[in-house]
Amino acid sequence: MDEAPAIGLRGSVSFGDNLLFRDMQLDLRPGWTCLLGASGVGKTTILRLLAGLPTGARFDGVVQRPQHLAYMAQDDLLQDRLSVLNNVLLGQRLSGTRPDVERATQLLQSVGLEGMEKRRPISLSGGQRQRVALARALMEDTKLALLDEPFSALDAATRQKMQELAYKCLEGRHVLLVTHDPVEALRLGAQVKLLEGGQVHDLPALGGVPPHAIDTPQFAKAYHATVSRLAGIK
Repeated sequence: MDEAPAIGLRGSVSFGDNLLFRDMQLDLRPGWTCLLGASGVGKTTILRLLAGLPTGARFDGVVQRPQHLAYMAQDDLLQDRLSVLNNVLLGQRLSGTRPDVERATQLLQSVGLEGMEKRRPISLSGGQRQRVALARALMEDTKLALLDEPFSALDAATRQKMQELAYKCLEGRHVLLVTHDPVEALRLGAQVKLLEGGQVHDLPALGGVPPHAIDTPQFAKAYHATVSRLAGIK
């Protein structure tokens, strides 16, 4: 086995007798890496391996990650006994860091939840809960952020705003975004990758600085190529 990547993983994953990956390699560079793939191919397993979380699988390989990271799962994982504000501050409290109430409040304003700081998550809609979870992830001052479908419960207009906010807040970091949406991947990704057949394949990404405008001929061309690849059209 080669030495571990700076941030990333290399190795094989199996669930019982079912081999999910063999000698799979994923290296993350600074900026956003967007990972596409069909349901069940193992995208979330990769995120959980990088996060150091249980997967229920056997992993033979190496993972390299910073000691502290930000992680946003598909489920919002909010604590209903805590207020919205205290959910955003939870990571800092658990790490022993002095809670930055001002920054948490500003992030809640940025995600459109101003005035909801004292509410409990049980009183929020699904989209509002997801925005709280996004604000909590953006609170973490870490080198690596792992995001699992963070915008999926949002309407189209709010999704675009939250993409832009997340990109701004996570500038300069290593970000791995798992998504089913090729538009989202192309809009945000400095690297766009496809998980297929137990391997990670590079897909063409747009040049320049994300987030990219989606109403350009270049974007339309890249989108068509990506959708064709996802559909298995050569």
